Amino acid sequence: MSKTIDLQLEKSRSLAVGLRKHVANGKDTSITNASIDQMEERIAQLAQANEECDRLRAELSVKVKAMNATLAEVKETYHNYKQNIKGYYPQEQWIDYGVADKR
Repeated sequence: MSKTIDLQLEKSRSLAVGLRKHVANGKDTSITNASIDQMEERIAQLAQANEECDRLRAELSVKVKAMNATLAEVKETYHNYKQNIKGYYPQEQWIDYGVADKR
C-alpha cells in the first residue's frame, strides 16, 4: 500500500470515528450521520482501489521482469548474429543481411 494513501486512510478513518461520536454535540449542522456515512463509503472505495492498484503493480512487475529477460536474450542473439555476419561476409554484403553498420 502506498504510504501516502495508507496515511490518508488512517487519518480519515480516525476523523470519521471522532465525528461519529460527537455528531449530536456538533455546532456545525453540515456534518450529519449521512455525510459521515458518505465519507466512510469513500474511504472504503479508496482502500479497495488502492488494493487493486497494488495487485496490478505486482502483476506488472512480474511481466516487466519477464519482458526484460526476453529483451536481454534478443539483444544477445542480435549481437551474436551480427558479429557472425560481419566476420564471414564482406562489408558490401552486410546490408543484405540487415546489418546497416558501415564498419
